[in-house]
Amino acid sequence: MSKPSVLIVDDEPPIRKLLEINLSNAGYCVRMAATGKEGLMLAASYQPDFILLDLGLPDIDGQEILKQLREWYGKVIVVLSVQNSEDDIITALDNGANDYLTKPFRVGELMARLRSATRFSATADPVMVVETGDMEIDLAARTVKVGGQIIKLTSTEYSLLALLAKNEGRVLTHHFLLKEIWGVAYQTETQYLRVFVAQLRKKIEPDPNHPRHIVTESGVGYRFQ
Repeated sequence: MSKPSVLIVDDEPPIRKLLEINLSNAGYCVRMAATGKEGLMLAASYQPDFILLDLGLPDIDGQEILKQLREWYGKVIVVLSVQNSEDDIITALDNGANDYLTKPFRVGELMARLRSATRFSATADPVMVVETGDMEIDLAARTVKVGGQIIKLTSTEYSLLALLAKNEGRVLTHHFLLKEIWGVAYQTETQYLRVFVAQLRKKIEPDPNHPRHIVTESGVGYRFQ
């Protein structure tokens, strides 16, 4: 069985070395690029299973690289950047990043994020049942069970939960969720989202005030885990 492959696109040698050592020790095949141009060439040549992308590259803006990659690359992209404003994070996620970690980051957290993002990345067979803890979401039957008991959800509540579950581990922005569930005209109506997330948490979370499944990414969106 071949090793999963990762492409690191970062202009800082210490970061590349740190990631190379930890990813290699974890069983990954690692390739590295120091510029955006080199990163795009290696991504096209080797088709890695996922890409770690720095936004502050010397030749091409990282947001532009994201856009170019998402024209053809359908696997996992995780952004690692010192840019930590909400606008930078939201823009990267809207441009197609699966996740975003600000530097300095903890290697253990990065590895956990990669495992989570990879688990539900594109595969030949779509996932039809999502199970986490005592909750089961059957995407084919459109049913949700908690502790073996069917939970009654409205159509909108189910659509929101299913969209989050299909993207397990990935941060979905307010903008994206509102557009997908309510339509383009509601992209700025974040209050709609807060109300329905609160309702969902009351129905599926053991403790809605300390959610385990629908996690808030402050100022950005939500993540299902």
